[in-house]
Amino acid sequence: MSLTATIKSIQNEMRKDEGVGGDDQRIEQLAWMLFLKIYDAKEAEWEFTDPTYKSPIPKKLKWRNWAADPEGITGETLLDFVNNELFTGLQNLTLGKNDGRARIVREVFDGGYNYMRSGQQLRKIINKLEDIDFNSLKERQHFGDIYEKILSDLQSAGNSGEFYTPRAVTQFMADRIDPKPGEILIDPACGTGGFLTCAINHMRKHHVKGVKQERLLQSSLRGVEKKHMPHLLCMTNLLLHDIEDPGFVRHDNTLARPYTSWTKDERVDIVLTNPPFGGKETDGIESNFPKAYQTRETADLFLALILRLLKPGGRCAIVLPDGTLFGEGVKTRLKEALLTECNLHTIVRLPNGVFAPYTGIKTNLLFFTKGQPTKEIWYYEHPYPPGVKSYNKTKPMTFEEFGPEREWWENRVENEQAWRVSIDEIKAGNYNLDLKNPHNANTGPGDVDHLLPAYEKLLAQIADTRAQLKKELQQALTAKAGV
Repeated sequence: MSLTATIKSIQNEMRKDEGVGGDDQRIEQLAWMLFLKIYDAKEAEWEFTDPTYKSPIPKKLKWRNWAADPEGITGETLLDFVNNELFTGLQNLTLGKNDGRARIVREVFDGGYNYMRSGQQLRKIINKLEDIDFNSLKERQHFGDIYEKILSDLQSAGNSGEFYTPRAVTQFMADRIDPKPGEILIDPACGTGGFLTCAINHMRKHHVKGVKQERLLQSSLRGVEKKHMPHLLCMTNLLLHDIEDPGFVRHDNTLARPYTSWTKDERVDIVLTNPPFGGKETDGIESNFPKAYQTRETADLFLALILRLLKPGGRCAIVLPDGTLFGEGVKTRLKEALLTECNLHTIVRLPNGVFAPYTGIKTNLLFFTKGQPTKEIWYYEHPYPPGVKSYNKTKPMTFEEFGPEREWWENRVENEQAWRVSIDEIKAGNYNLDLKNPHNANTGPGDVDHLLPAYEKLLAQIADTRAQLKKELQQALTAKAGV
């Protein structure tokens, strides 16, 4: 059976289990099993190359000792072992001073859950996973492509879509930023690791020529992910990309750390990220930031943090919604700081539907370098390919579509898709960056796109009002309960 057919049959088996409720649960269920199996294959490599290697996983809990035998434990015995020994044991691994690998495993399972209720179904799935040979480099690379398809399924899995950025977008951003081994690169909201893996692939293709560069590559990556499931998926993704120690991705909320605590020694060369947008941070997070930047809107807080994180000469590529471009208040102050401290040289305006069906919000790719103020901004309006009116699951955006941008990048001239705006024009417009293509005949008064900024602003105001009313209601109920 092909690898694609194997994974499809596993997902079909999961649908038969009453404990697994939807795509996001199926992906999470598959992810922890894949992590353990892939980690076991990596450990076999480490044991072969390093006789002193000591596994952080107790012998009884190793995949090879409870899962690999197709005639092994099943039914209630298997369920009891997984729920009460495997998860409990891995969630409570003892951590030594320099025991990074034990910390990785514990973080991966901390907050994890076995959704399946049928031990027989669980055994069937485990046996199917055993058909995949992760010790075979060719098969592991093939599976990497399949894993990417599994991750892309998140885009239609309810709120989990926020953790996945279409691979065409991450690949283009990494390609234009051009990271090199030894440059410190961070994704402070790394989701399933798409930007990290694209940066890894780019460096190996263009810059890694030997062992020294590979070591520099592996030692210069950083990442943080707040939520359990994407953190687990990210760890597995990095192992599939032959990262020896993916522990550089912390299971944490980057925004929970005070803004001023980020020191010069922690500054980075590159930020590649797609911070969550449209959401609100929990009460108190905004107090970690200077008064001028205090807001509960996640994307704004990440933009403020990135201005702090970048070294002079540091480069950033970030996905931001239209609301950031036209927004006022904190957004205006952030844009003023961005244009003063950095050279925002390029904004690529993406068409509708890039993140559908997770969200229909229009998005933009901003590219900037810290250290010199902006003098002019080049805009590039990315068109749909010929014959395409929208993206969907069967017709997603492709990296090849960015060919015209890549050719234009180093030799910029105005054309039907590209135009530039001076900093004086931006200042005169109160730092509104939501500027329409002047070469597009459809952007006149008859085009409904000019209504979108006001519409999106109204939606944001409604969301803020609802949140405030909810907060006041909770306070009233609490006060009443205390009477």
